[in-house]
Amino acid sequence: MSATTRRLTTAQALVRFLSAQYTERDGVRRRLIAGTWGIFGHGNVAGLGQALVEYRDAMPYHQGRNEQSMVHAAVGYARQLNRLSAQAVTTSIGPGATNLVTGAALATINRLPVLLLPGDYFASRAADPLLQQLEHPVEADVSVNDTLRPVSRYFDRITRPEALIASALNAMRVLADPAETGAVTLALPQDVQAEAYDWPEEFFAERVWTVRRPAPDPVELDAAVAAVRAARRPLIVAGGGVHHSEAEDALRALVDATGIPVASTQAGKGSLRHDHPADLGGIGHTGTAVSDALARDADVVIGVGTRYTDFTTASGTLFLNPDMRFVNLNITGFDAHKLAARPLVADARTGLERLTQALAGYRVDSAYEAEYREGKERWDAVVEAALRADDDTAVPTQTQVLGALDAVVGDDDVVINAAGSLPGDLHKLWRARSPRQYHLEYGYSCMGYEIPASLGVQQAAPGTPVWALVGDGTYLMMPTEIVTAVQEGLPVNVVLVQNHGYASIGGLSQETGGERYGTAYRYRADDGSFTGAPLPVDLAANAASLGMDVLRAKTVRELRTALAEARASDRPTCVYVETDPAPTAPPAEAWWDVPVAEVATREAAVRARERYDAQVSGRRRHL
Repeated sequence: MSATTRRLTTAQALVRFLSAQYTERDGVRRRLIAGTWGIFGHGNVAGLGQALVEYRDAMPYHQGRNEQSMVHAAVGYARQLNRLSAQAVTTSIGPGATNLVTGAALATINRLPVLLLPGDYFASRAADPLLQQLEHPVEADVSVNDTLRPVSRYFDRITRPEALIASALNAMRVLADPAETGAVTLALPQDVQAEAYDWPEEFFAERVWTVRRPAPDPVELDAAVAAVRAARRPLIVAGGGVHHSEAEDALRALVDATGIPVASTQAGKGSLRHDHPADLGGIGHTGTAVSDALARDADVVIGVGTRYTDFTTASGTLFLNPDMRFVNLNITGFDAHKLAARPLVADARTGLERLTQALAGYRVDSAYEAEYREGKERWDAVVEAALRADDDTAVPTQTQVLGALDAVVGDDDVVINAAGSLPGDLHKLWRARSPRQYHLEYGYSCMGYEIPASLGVQQAAPGTPVWALVGDGTYLMMPTEIVTAVQEGLPVNVVLVQNHGYASIGGLSQETGGERYGTAYRYRADDGSFTGAPLPVDLAANAASLGMDVLRAKTVRELRTALAEARASDRPTCVYVETDPAPTAPPAEAWWDVPVAEVATREAAVRARERYDAQVSGRRRHL
């Protein structure tokens, strides 16, 4: 080996390279790839597996139980650290690789970085077909890893060792770029992983990737400022980009200077503290009454770091003022141009600071300010009533579970959720006290995300109490990382709400003519419906069998005690509570489009279609 090269296998070279990559923003440097999750099989055990043990001091390794959940853990980690640090995930070929697809889609949809390193078939075709190989009759270079192409922001298959050099650099570029980031996949044929090559020493040099804060174009800024200055009823929609850019202080400064109120998407909730007079809570289908009322009459909507999903826009039925226009501040032009907006392509923090400077002297009318503050007061009373439990000996409702948790958590606790009926209740009712407290994965709304994501959040924020809120349906999807929490000594808390079925989809099924068919966890009745007795499933015992401490709560009082005990514990702890199924959350303030059967014989579906036709007629396309 010469002085300028180092002879290593491809896998060893990749691990050494990853351990020397850093991001830097605002003068703060972090490891870009802070650790690697892995489950080993014949497709990676002798390649990346050997490399990870060889360089165990340089690259921390975390053992997972399910490939999808390892991606969720890595996503939770990256989100907690505002996308400035990420983790890698390695799997074998075959089912280990295809299990990554759901997690990759979640990461890319939510614009969160994760590096995927699945094993692949022999590049040399020395063993063909090998165990778990998908054989395609006309495309011999296709493998199951190609399923990751549409859900990855960057994809490459490394068929020669030297090809890794350019590809690894491109992978880091995408992961560190806030306008491009998402899942990045480097598929690694198992023979290439173990093949040696003389690598240039420069490949292993420490490399820093600057996370940019681009400023807005002056022309776009002038147009945005003119639109806001002309507005009488402006409204800010805060999305996840506010958090990713650490722009919360800049947003508050703009709001304090102008009086413009703020409504938040699921990803943006917590951009202002809940008790700020201009914070109106969630917006859209699961939004608050005051947010949605103002959205209907707004003349300018300033979107900051939001993708404008159908839940935010109420499927195009929320922003109804015929004269209203959008001003979209976003680091990606793709999102900034949505809804025929005046685009402001820039980093959220930089863009908000420039807007505040350019809007000097502008403030909304005092009558408008009084209007939304009064609306906020009315909604706060609704929240208090939903969270309050007057009888602490009663079985709690789901909203009272949230009220009990609200009374226990500190300002910096992190509450994680993703799917079921809880996201709607949380968006309407949770009183976020800090930027990172409210952690809702609602881009993909992936059942099973919560428990593995809590591990990543706990790794990113050691010492911070972390809560995974799960219903019984979500728990059954992916509880296995409880074992990982125990093994890694991560004291996460799981609040397991037992309501014997899919509460959210059950309600939606009833609303759309499906009559709740197939949405309950109950014995099948003689008529074929699922209306019999609840199944004799003990999920608390299951959590205990996986190594968690379990606290069972039957009443509101017992729930409060159990939550406080869990928060004080230094062990992974599950609080199990069976809830009163009676709905106690406020109803939806805006519509969501789920198409209903146009023709049907059952009365429930016929009536549902009539309601659907009445709602869909209010949709507006912003052009």
